[in-house]
Amino acid sequence: MDIALFAASILFIAVSFVPLLPSSHWLVRVWEFPRLQISVIIAILLICHALSWTSDNYWLVINSLVIIGLGISLLYQLVWIIPYTPFYKKDVKRIEKSQAASTVSVLSSNVYMPNNDFRKLIAHVRNKKPDFLVTLESNEKWQKGISEIESEYPYRKFCALENLYGMHLYSKIPFEEATLNFLIEDDVPSMKVKINLEGQDTLLYFLHPKPPSPTENTYAKPRDVELAIVGKEISNTNGPIIVAGDLNDVAWSPTTRKFKKISGLLDPREGRGFYNTFHAKYPLVKWPLDHVFHSKHFALVHIEKLESIGSDHYPLYTELAFIDD
Repeated sequence: MDIALFAASILFIAVSFVPLLPSSHWLVRVWEFPRLQISVIIAILLICHALSWTSDNYWLVINSLVIIGLGISLLYQLVWIIPYTPFYKKDVKRIEKSQAASTVSVLSSNVYMPNNDFRKLIAHVRNKKPDFLVTLESNEKWQKGISEIESEYPYRKFCALENLYGMHLYSKIPFEEATLNFLIEDDVPSMKVKINLEGQDTLLYFLHPKPPSPTENTYAKPRDVELAIVGKEISNTNGPIIVAGDLNDVAWSPTTRKFKKISGLLDPREGRGFYNTFHAKYPLVKWPLDHVFHSKHFALVHIEKLESIGSDHYPLYTELAFIDD
């Protein structure tokens, strides 16, 4: 057995289980993100082992143990990502728009602050005509760059920042309440708005916590705590609820799964696809960082990853039908 093949196999067996360590350090948590890519690499390694199979007793034992380790690692990775494939039960039923009494649509877009392709986002807004547009990483430059849509969105809440965590909310639906919150970190905003939908108070949360990374937060704890706080608040709230934004976490991570469990919200991607919104510029680096969750009061009309706007994220468009379940 080739030494390089053996070393690569041990490496990918190890990184498969590193996230199980009791640490929120980014060097540990980062391996939750590329589970799909790791699965593909492990599958290739298994093929390589099969092709290099030897009858030598010494290498036969080692090769067998490594193959077993790779097989277990692959199964472990697939357990996490399989819910976001068509092979899994759908979490949210889909209905035609014509069957819905009313719908609400959200276009969420991490614009990437240095990006200047305002026209591309405006084109998506004009094409999709969402009820809500939330921009993330937006600053004063972006606020001015897409200001022409303000006539179409008379209800707005802005938090222009120059730290990659600005947030702008545009709405066609009147706010009954709109609050800007800094739940964990004083430079990371979130928004919570209340609207009236079919006579019911409906809450929408827009989030963008910092990721665990060497350039942001060394530890994932602030992100994890923010999601836990919002999830707990939602669990104590009745009525229709929608959560959208760039959570800087993959759909299959323990943190996001915990948020979903605590909040009781549904994920329209389950049983449908990954909807990998990041990274828009690197074909081999793809995972779902932008999310929409909602309460059982909604069914899915349409969910779509839109074309690139020059950002490192693709915009995510979701239309939900109010079913008053």
